[in-house]
This record gives sequence, C-alpha cells and structure tokens, in this order.
Amino acid sequence: MKKVVFYLIAFLIIVLIAIGIFYKKDNSNNENLTKITVAEVAHSIFYTPMYVADALGYFEDEGIDADIILTSGADAVAASVMSGDAQIGFCGSEQSIYIYNGGEKDYLVNFAGLTKRDGSFIIGRTDEEFNVKDLKGAHIIAGREGGMPAMTLAYTLNENGIELDELKFDTSIAFASMSGAFIGGTGDYVALFEPTGLQLEKQGYGYVVASLGELGGEVPYTTFMTRKSYLNDNKDIIEGFAHAIQKGLDYTFSHTDEELAEIITDYFPDTSKNDLTETIKRYRDADSWYSTTYITKEGFDRVQDIMENSDKLEKEAPYDKLVNNEYNKK
Repeated sequence: MKKVVFYLIAFLIIVLIAIGIFYKKDNSNNENLTKITVAEVAHSIFYTPMYVADALGYFEDEGIDADIILTSGADAVAASVMSGDAQIGFCGSEQSIYIYNGGEKDYLVNFAGLTKRDGSFIIGRTDEEFNVKDLKGAHIIAGREGGMPAMTLAYTLNENGIELDELKFDTSIAFASMSGAFIGGTGDYVALFEPTGLQLEKQGYGYVVASLGELGGEVPYTTFMTRKSYLNDNKDIIEGFAHAIQKGLDYTFSHTDEELAEIITDYFPDTSKNDLTETIKRYRDADSWYSTTYITKEGFDRVQDIMENSDKLEKEAPYDKLVNNEYNKK
C-alpha cells in the first residue's frame, strides 16, 4: 500500500513539474509576442473572418498578441487610434477620410479590408414582399448621421428615386438603442446588424425584409486602419496582421457555416450555434466579405460618392495616401 502511495505521489509530482514547464514555456511564448489593441466598431457576426483568425491563432502565428476591444461607433474607434489607446482601428473607411480632410498630418491609413458591403439588414413590421419603393413615406431608424449605415441607406434611396424629404429618415437614435426603439414602437423600419435582426424575428417584433449590403453595392465597408506614423514604424506588425486576416478570410471561404459557427461560438456566448450558423449564412449569401484584403480604388471612390451624396465630403481624399495595399494580395 505504501509503495502505491509513493508511486502515486511521485507521478503527481512529475505531472506538476511538466505542467509548470509547459506553463513557463507558454508564458515565454506570449512574452515574445507583440501586444496590440484592436478597437472594433461593433461586435457582430458580420466580422466572422476576424474572429476566425483570432480563434485559430493566426495572429500569434505572426508574432502578434491582438486584444480586440469593443469601441462602439466609428468616430470613437478613430479617436482611440489617434490617441494611441489602440494601435489598429476596425471601422468604416469613411473615418480615414474625415480625419485626413480635417487637416491631420498623422492621418489614418487603411491597410486591409474585411467586409465589402453594408452589414445591416432592413427590418420591417410585416413579412410582406418588400421593395425599396416601400420606404417612401415611411419612418425608418437609419443610424448615426455621418456613419456608413445611414449614408449607404440614403445613397440607396436616392439611387432608387426617393429623396430623404419624402420619408422620415431618423438619425436621432444611438446605434445601441436602435433595436430597443423599434421594439418600443418607434419607426416602420430599422436598419440593424446581425444577430440583432434575427433575434427580433424570433421574438416576433419584426421581419428581415432586405439586405442593405445587397441593395447598396460594393465598397470597403469595414477596414483595418492605423496612423501613418505607426504603419511606417511597425511595418512587420502591419504585414503580419494583414496576413492573419487573409488567413481568416481563406478559412471562412473554405469551410461551412456550421464549422465557422463552432469556431466563433465563444465570441457570442448568448447566441445559439443554430442562430450563429443561420446568421453566417445570411452574410455569406449577401456576399459580405472580401476574398482578399486588397482595397480597390473603385471601391474607395464609391465610399466618397456615398459621403458626397449625404453632403459629408468636404473634398475628395487621395486613394494613394489613405490606402496602403503593400501587404495585400490582389
């Protein structure tokens, strides 16, 4: 019996030592990684390829310890990067244009694209067949004034012959409060990201009637950006980050919705795997993601067309200064 106890204790000691060695090694590896903060504009399944890259360790493979933090609102993301609180911002590329046109010398440079369409869906109160013309005369909760969701919606309406004074185009409600306002009875329609739209459907508060991304066309809708000085001083980090995102995109396009839902489930603990799968499918069906991180001039120019349509473009911003595709495959 004593021998059994002795061997058991010896075995446990060996296990503890092995765990200690592994833990020290793991810590050592983490210490060798470059820590950066990534400010994301919203936490949405729309950004599945980024979470895939994070979950599968693609950032670590590139020597990066990326801390992705929610910083609600594109203006808040830009401010976080400009102040140095975050090294990389993830939001609409329009923010880089606002800052450049504001005269900032150390402006924001877009170095990788992720989504190529608006990620919001139009939610109505009935499930009747929808046409953009139905928005004429309606009250629609559109999002923050000057933000890409509201500007894309305005652009889509105008492209379909509807002027904003022909409906109630509501930009008075904060992004985080839009679904609550709609549930409370405000508006005939609301533009929401997933999984919020799906949740409203399941709760019986509305119906997803259209993808604003499909209606609005292709643009560099959400991109990764950093200050010009940071990019110049940390090219290896930016290159590694862009490569990790490309791996996330590659994986997303080569695996099923169910497989992706399994990978990102920890990022959305309050969303069931079935709902994750359904939402990922919606974004895939809407052709939401770039196949590569390359940002085209055509797409960047279209962002400026959308801004100009909403009287938010002070002057045309130069593509060759605000976009750096050095680390992107075309």
